[in-house]
Amino acid sequence: MAKLSGAPPQGTANGNAGAHAKVTIYYNPKCRKSREALQIIKEKGIDPEIRNYMEEPPTKAELSEVLRKMGRRPRDIFRKSEPLYKDLGLKNKDLTDDELLSYLNEYPILIERPIVVKGQRAVLGRPPEDVRRII
Repeated sequence: MAKLSGAPPQGTANGNAGAHAKVTIYYNPKCRKSREALQIIKEKGIDPEIRNYMEEPPTKAELSEVLRKMGRRPRDIFRKSEPLYKDLGLKNKDLTDDELLSYLNEYPILIERPIVVKGQRAVLGRPPEDVRRII
């Protein structure tokens, strides 16, 4: 797993991290868009932490923190085209955010990808060019 060296700087007054904040990509190597987003990051000279979330699923707390940084809710990062989404009945609007986080943790295939985090910001890299907004 590649990591930036040194501690990331504190965020600025507006909540954005400095230019040298650690970059993490939640990544699936089988996903073309994940590979494209990683390439964009590396072209900027950044050596990100690569988190293969299929092998190392994010905890509910990690997912919650990433969603906070994205300004999104759990339902926003589900792969709704995944057959498992339908099989588990996740379209049900009565499911709480906590329940949805549990499903994302237990079934990481349901997480839309890639997600890139830098400091206090995160973005869904769909299309991959969207990662340029935070790197």
